Amino acid sequence: MRSSKSTRAVLGLALAAGLVTAASIGIAGGASAEPGTTEGTMTANHQEPPKGARATVQVSPNPTSRRGQEVTITGNCGGGTGLKSVLGGFPEHPALENIRIVDAGPDHFVAKATVAQHIGNGVGPVFVDCGGEAGVTLLVTHV
Repeated sequence: MRSSKSTRAVLGLALAAGLVTAASIGIAGGASAEPGTTEGTMTANHQEPPKGARATVQVSPNPTSRRGQEVTITGNCGGGTGLKSVLGGFPEHPALENIRIVDAGPDHFVAKATVAQHIGNGVGPVFVDCGGEAGVTLLVTHV
């Protein structure tokens, strides 16, 4: 069982990484249009995310359709040492239960979890700690 202090550390690191990544994407990308027109072009600067926020994570199936459904969490540690932990939702209100790391490999990790029985319709974060790199994605649930 993970201690409350380490859970807060993982949550803080992953949340900070997600915010830094979102801010970087917002700063790097943009849209422009000629005055008086409705047509525009999208521009994007494809720079690498900042150090500490380079892990990628996906949840499948997503959106989930029922409580108790098993989901698979996959991704890449983006230079981190390997998958250390997964947190679905928030410590006080976990969206994922029975989280099991199947393969912690730094180039491709796999974990399994079950959607919590108390989850309803909504969106919540899924955080990963990859030993120096963090990642976050959103899990959509509908029951």
